[in-house]
Amino acid sequence: MAALKASFMLRTLDSDVSGDVIADQVQRGSGAIHVIMGPMFSGKSTSLLRRIKSEISVGRSVAMLKSSKDTRYAKDSVVTHDGIGFPCWALPDLMSFPEKFGQDAYDKLDVIGIDEAQFFGDLYEFCCKVADDDGKTVIVAGLDGDYLRRRFGAILDIIPIADSVTKLTARCEVCGQKGFFTLRKTCDTRTELIGGADVYMPVCRKHYINNQIVIKASKKVLDSDKARAESRVEAAAAMV
Repeated sequence: MAALKASFMLRTLDSDVSGDVIADQVQRGSGAIHVIMGPMFSGKSTSLLRRIKSEISVGRSVAMLKSSKDTRYAKDSVVTHDGIGFPCWALPDLMSFPEKFGQDAYDKLDVIGIDEAQFFGDLYEFCCKVADDDGKTVIVAGLDGDYLRRRFGAILDIIPIADSVTKLTARCEVCGQKGFFTLRKTCDTRTELIGGADVYMPVCRKHYINNQIVIKASKKVLDSDKARAESRVEAAAAMV
């Protein structure tokens, strides 16, 4: 009788373990990664918010994240250039989100939206964990290239693991044609220079090339003027 009872308990334990394993296997790999990218003013944040609101409308639990570096419109909201906002968590990195959000609350999430994703160095690692291990949907929006048309952050790194990739275009502010690139209006050469229409404008290929020539020429003149001014100051100081 004791042996029969022990055998029953063992089978029950095996069944529970198998159930946990099956549940874990169902969760693992059941997520998805969707990427929305393009130049500035192409509607990336608008598209992201539209997707998030669509998920909410069908009863899914969502959380919105953005980089704490972006404080242009609001510190704790994702805000489009049109002024439409949505509450979010502003974070310096992504991997700390589950702990800060609370593990129990995180486990109940179905969808996570990420805006300005180019600023997160751990984007690839986070997306793999959330979609592959935790079975959640991640919707990522961000710039794929910087003002020099070079890769920006880790957006391009997650394309191989994405379920879908949407490349948006803006409208060239010079000619009105499709704008594929982001042109910086200033001579600042920092890769990360957060700004809006006062600093950036979307342009087509033709006007990106033409305006880059103008900007480079202007920078050369400014540098030359600065050098001459410094030379005059040094000469004046030497005469004193």
